[in-house]
Amino acid sequence: MSVQKNSPVIGTDRIPIHVGIIMDGNGRWARRRNQIRTQGHLEGLKAAKRVVKAASDMGIRYLTLYTFSTENWKRTAEEVGFIMGLVKKHLRGELDFYRENRLRLRHAGDAEGLPPDIAAEIREACGDTRSFGGMQVILALNYGGRDEIVRAVNRLKAENAGRITGKDLAKYLDNPDIPDPDLIIRTAGEMRTSNFLLWESAYAELYVSDKLWPDWTEEDLREAITDFQKRDRRFGGIKTGSDT
Repeated sequence: MSVQKNSPVIGTDRIPIHVGIIMDGNGRWARRRNQIRTQGHLEGLKAAKRVVKAASDMGIRYLTLYTFSTENWKRTAEEVGFIMGLVKKHLRGELDFYRENRLRLRHAGDAEGLPPDIAAEIREACGDTRSFGGMQVILALNYGGRDEIVRAVNRLKAENAGRITGKDLAKYLDNPDIPDPDLIIRTAGEMRTSNFLLWESAYAELYVSDKLWPDWTEEDLREAITDFQKRDRRFGGIKTGSDT
């Protein structure tokens, strides 16, 4: 991995295991350039590939990308169709990239609410990469944190008539074997989590970047990771000798 001069230096002892990214700003990126919104999504896809490669090289084990939320269906049919087309083309056309970097693809979200052809492409891509031992890339597609919790509760209720604990519920989330995110990154300067990994991100560190998602590079991810490594994570407790 090449490192540019004056790049932040990442310590190898505190690499976040799981990073989630709210990839925001595609539409604004296009508007500022007097281009249609779909061009912003196309550039956002290119940024995602850059960041996935960088995250893999840095040793991050899990990367969840907020690709399409349950609320995004409110957008125009043209924009939704374009995004779904991008997803389908990307899943089908990037197998060599996944194989070269040993990336395992996974899905979070309500697959039953997706167009059948998109759901089938996701199942196939996840199956084709299941044996790859590198970083796991989770595509949050037709995903909403509240929706995930509701679906988990319904699955749990179908099997357990007794008292429900948080540990019980966590077993029925979309990917219960994946550790909770250590770091949630939001681009484009918005100060909210927008229904992303609500249960899992309870103690995640938050990092907000003003840069629009299509402009993101390896250097931006590096800055986010070095900022994370400066955080004092107490998970509701205190350190010995601390008065806070």
